[in-house]
Amino acid sequence: MKVAVVGVTGMVGRVMLKVLEEHQFPISELIAVASQRSIGKEIVFKESTYKVMGMQQAIDAKPDLALFSAGGSTSLEWAPKFAEVNCTVVDNSSAWRMDPNKKLIVPEINAQELTAADKIIANPNCSTIQMVMALAPLQKEYGIQRIVVSTYQSVSGTGKDAVEQMLNERKGTDSPKVYPHTIDMNCLPHCDVFFDNGYTKEELKLLNETRKILNDDTIAVTATAVRVPVKGGHSESINLTLKNEFTIEKVKQLIGEMPGVVLLDKPAENQYPMPLTAEGKDEVFVGRVRRDESFPNSLNLWVVADNLRKGAATNAVQIAQYLVSNHLLKTSNTAVV
Repeated sequence: MKVAVVGVTGMVGRVMLKVLEEHQFPISELIAVASQRSIGKEIVFKESTYKVMGMQQAIDAKPDLALFSAGGSTSLEWAPKFAEVNCTVVDNSSAWRMDPNKKLIVPEINAQELTAADKIIANPNCSTIQMVMALAPLQKEYGIQRIVVSTYQSVSGTGKDAVEQMLNERKGTDSPKVYPHTIDMNCLPHCDVFFDNGYTKEELKLLNETRKILNDDTIAVTATAVRVPVKGGHSESINLTLKNEFTIEKVKQLIGEMPGVVLLDKPAENQYPMPLTAEGKDEVFVGRVRRDESFPNSLNLWVVADNLRKGAATNAVQIAQYLVSNHLLKTSNTAVV
């Protein structure tokens, strides 16, 4: 199978390569793609070296699958051109997520919606993915009335320049600023751009994407997204109101049985999810599960995941794996199943 990784030199692109190798994804030919300034650079995959090429050259190679992590404007321009040569695109940007004609997929929740006709498939936002992974089994069992979520998002969610800013600030070295303020030893209640209603784009993603993935526009969602001085791994404090009564024991059972979720909830033994817990792992970690005694049918959760893996690269690769295993991806190598 010919697989293109678009944005291969970025943080998510490099993790995509790692996840493709770890998951033993069937690749006969890797097509490494990046922006004009990266053409000719070399990347290593499975101990082989590949030269980075541009978009049109990649399209001319007619890949079977393209994993995009190159920004919304790039995806809007180029994903349809890849699709025109019968390439299936899994896109990690926000470009297609709320398009009513495109599927927004977390494989453990709604992969069954996919068909062979889906040529551009949207990968959700990192903070949305980990939240719905924890909430999907509770929605199925009880129904969800309202979600109040506060995120604690690492600087890697902004990209490698943001990581460099934080590390340079930590060393006392001057460097270009990605954020409007110092991020090290600080917290910024500012993820993405602000809208007229006072919410940021990141906060509204949590609202809109959650409803689409869980297929329920009645769920009330309000969010506050905060950037914290952590290199990798997003954390979320979630207050949840369910439509029906529950027991904490049953809630923990449902979360623990959800594929791709690890219940780590032994606070008396100092065991609870942290960014260091999730680093380098594909699973979503859930802990601090407790009843909200201030409001009926409500509870609190603490949810942590590696934002570059399940929040981006791993979810995209899992979508591709589902397509292959269910014979929904037309390939140039008919031996691949």
